[in-house]
Amino acid sequence: MKVSSKNIILTGALAVGLVGMASIGTAMAEDKPSADASVGIYSKYIWRGYNMEDSMVIQPSLTVGYKGFAANLWGNLNVDQESLTSNSFNWYETDFTLSYDGAYEKLGYSIGYIYYDLDGNGGADANTTQEIYVGLSYDTILAPAITVYRDIDNYSGYYVNVGIGHSFSITDKYALDLGASAGYYDYKGTDYSALHDGVLSASMTFPVNEYLSVTPEVYYSFPLSSDAEDIEGIDNEFYGGLSASFAF
Repeated sequence: MKVSSKNIILTGALAVGLVGMASIGTAMAEDKPSADASVGIYSKYIWRGYNMEDSMVIQPSLTVGYKGFAANLWGNLNVDQESLTSNSFNWYETDFTLSYDGAYEKLGYSIGYIYYDLDGNGGADANTTQEIYVGLSYDTILAPAITVYRDIDNYSGYYVNVGIGHSFSITDKYALDLGASAGYYDYKGTDYSALHDGVLSASMTFPVNEYLSVTPEVYYSFPLSSDAEDIEGIDNEFYGGLSASFAF
């Protein structure tokens, strides 16, 4: 249940990449396996509007990819801000994602599978679940994207996320990335079906060298309906942090 440093569109979660037709040089580069290791430090953990942990979190991630196929391992470590001494750290969650991303002209598409484990030691079945998802995006103004998630395990239902974004050039090297997304939840377990959460985001990536980059990020998450407001754990939330990524 990823927060959005990697996936800003999509809170969390997974992003649908916006891709155009590849040039010959890009196609040659895609023939080689790629890897990306990152770690983010955030003021709290918000996932699809839910405040999962109201404390500082550290979220490492490792992705390997080849010709559109990718595998990602992601984790969440809670840090008790009131007691940074003994027993102040708690490994809360581990997610594993398999995905494929491609494009036809300006239309991007993505399909994937996610395994969620909300207990670092494996936990009971109720602490794990699985999702499949499909996404579409279009390489045009505001880069519109839509992703549909279907839980196939413990939490029967759908989550649909629609997002837009734009990158504003500050210099030849730096750009301000702004995004907005809205989510709709249809959860069969409680007959809950409503506009669920909205997210506004801003980030700017600062390259350190050819492989390493640092990205400060800020987010504002809020309920989109009175039904969502009535759910415990969903509120207006402002949070942010810093992530570092090493790609090779």
